[in-house]
Amino acid sequence: MGHSVTKLVIFMIVALGLAGITGRPLEAASHLWVNPALSQLIEEGLTNNKEIQSFAARVESLKEEIPFAGSLEDPRLGIAILNLPTDTFSFDQEAMTQKQLFIAQKVPWFGKLSLREQRQTLIASRQQALLEAKRLELVRKIATSYYELGFIAKSLEINERLTDMVNQLIRVAETRYASGRGLQQDVLQAQVELSKLLDERITLGKKRRTIEDQINELLNRESFIAVPPPKDLPYPGLRLEIESLQAQSLRKNPLLRVRQTEVDQASVEIELAKKDYWPDMDFKLAYGQREEDFTGRDLPDFVSGSVVINVPLWHKKRQDRNLASKQKNSEAAARFYQNLVQSLPHRVDALVTEIRETQENYRLFSDALMLQAEQWASSSLSAYVVDKVEFNTMINAHIRLLRFELQTDRYLFNIYQKRAELEEILGGPLEP
Repeated sequence: MGHSVTKLVIFMIVALGLAGITGRPLEAASHLWVNPALSQLIEEGLTNNKEIQSFAARVESLKEEIPFAGSLEDPRLGIAILNLPTDTFSFDQEAMTQKQLFIAQKVPWFGKLSLREQRQTLIASRQQALLEAKRLELVRKIATSYYELGFIAKSLEINERLTDMVNQLIRVAETRYASGRGLQQDVLQAQVELSKLLDERITLGKKRRTIEDQINELLNRESFIAVPPPKDLPYPGLRLEIESLQAQSLRKNPLLRVRQTEVDQASVEIELAKKDYWPDMDFKLAYGQREEDFTGRDLPDFVSGSVVINVPLWHKKRQDRNLASKQKNSEAAARFYQNLVQSLPHRVDALVTEIRETQENYRLFSDALMLQAEQWASSSLSAYVVDKVEFNTMINAHIRLLRFELQTDRYLFNIYQKRAELEEILGGPLEP
């Protein structure tokens, strides 16, 4: 693994999203690399997660509705009987009696169909952006849980090493006590530390199972499968330029595209509301067939046509109110968009600052504190053997050494987790 883990994670989301939505094959990413175990978990999650599948199906459903939204209504075909006398119900008694066949077609005012198709296209685009955001969110959750699992596994490893060390110190304390050079309280203190470590191991075991359950849930597995944790992560020497990352987030963040499509959709809704002031037209063409009259005279058939329009007589309660509503909705969509535009750079700045500070903490522990703790533990053990320091000082030095090692790994895993969060906001991998 390396510092490019999350980079491939996010790339896989976008690529898989395009492959799933557009039908294009997933392009190879040979220039990126990732821990094979994490890559497999991500691929399994993107393939099997039911929420992702639901969003993808919704995208396809909305795309299928685009041609429907821009098409005319079905023509109407009907039959009728006109002017049939009720005293005889005879078709040849009156000259105006006829059997009629008609066809009718409703035609919206010019431009309405195009606007409806635009609206549906924007709805589908919004759902597609939501799908991309969900994929990014899922990968971030998988990656974050995976790195947290790595820290829990490291904590269990440190716990085991501490337990072995305390057991050794107990034997040393018992030997010194038996020879009259040590104190019984040293033995008791070591036993207390051992009991605390055993309790900690139980707690860590529960946490590990909880994290593994979370990962199994994200992957939509039917039964529990143990998840191997990451090991030996290299230090991710990230060089983060805040301004370029902020610009990237404003270009690629899928939730920003969601807000933008909402703004565009609101504009289309306003245009449609304005079109409602103009009448739709209902065209009708009819053919009326007449029988011979009672004198035997052959009566000609009739052809009729009509156009019906709706009159916006109640526009103050209907069209005016509808237009005002769409305008308010447009204002709200614009505010949501601007709010996200303003907040994204701050979120990027906060994460970059947190990553940088965590990197400094990691370097401080790995380069200075760990070395000092090792020297302290070694010297305290030597001094304890010759009765120059107390048992409490010696055991605390050894415990502090391993706790520092664990804290160093905590910072390392945090860097990977925060990078996953950052690339979710960026909408893709860190750009070179």
